Amino acid sequence: MIKFENVSKKFSSSIIALDDINLEISQGEFIFLVGPSGAGKSTLLRILTREITPTSGQVSLDKVDITKIKESEVFKLRRKIGFVFQDFKLLDDRTVFENVALTLEALGKDDDEIRKQVEHTLKLVEIWDRRNLFPRQLSGGEAQRTAMARAIIGKPEILLADEPTGDLDPKTAWGVIQLLNEINSWGTTVLMATHNSEIVNSLKRRVVTLKGGKIIKDSKEGKYDL
Repeated sequence: MIKFENVSKKFSSSIIALDDINLEISQGEFIFLVGPSGAGKSTLLRILTREITPTSGQVSLDKVDITKIKESEVFKLRRKIGFVFQDFKLLDDRTVFENVALTLEALGKDDDEIRKQVEHTLKLVEIWDRRNLFPRQLSGGEAQRTAMARAIIGKPEILLADEPTGDLDPKTAWGVIQLLNEINSWGTTVLMATHNSEIVNSLKRRVVTLKGGKIIKDSKEGKYDL
């Protein structure tokens, strides 16, 4: 369970990114966060990973207020969360295999376990045959699948996706969405920020609409009509 209670985030007296947000997310849900640029979608996701902290309010994950945990506990929190970005954030000097292996290296896994898990995950996202290529040699869809493999290899409880289809052609974007659906079917909670109304309206999942830092609509009908 994720719970935002009266959460606000101000970057200055004139820039209010989130304004008194109240939101509950159950384990295993798939939720679209929608709204215009500057609505607060990315800020909400960044607070959940403790990249930033709210100005006021409480954010709970499994009944633990993550706004009050020590810096030394943030790494433990992030082991529960995978993050996929629009711009992939892959390391240019590492191959597909090496980019995905980084997560397990950080967790202290041995070489044999890393090899097995990376192979399994790259085959799952259908990019095993590109394992020895560098990011500059990949298509946009291949790079995004690599980023998703890196995000899920640690078996996170929650997957956050910030505009993961923004720069992809429609066919490739749908491939990414199908993969997110499959990941959600494992019981992983998925939060996806997007502007793509076609995808949102086709999937019929819960849609949380933000505007001006406020939640203006929370619909289970799966419609993006802003």
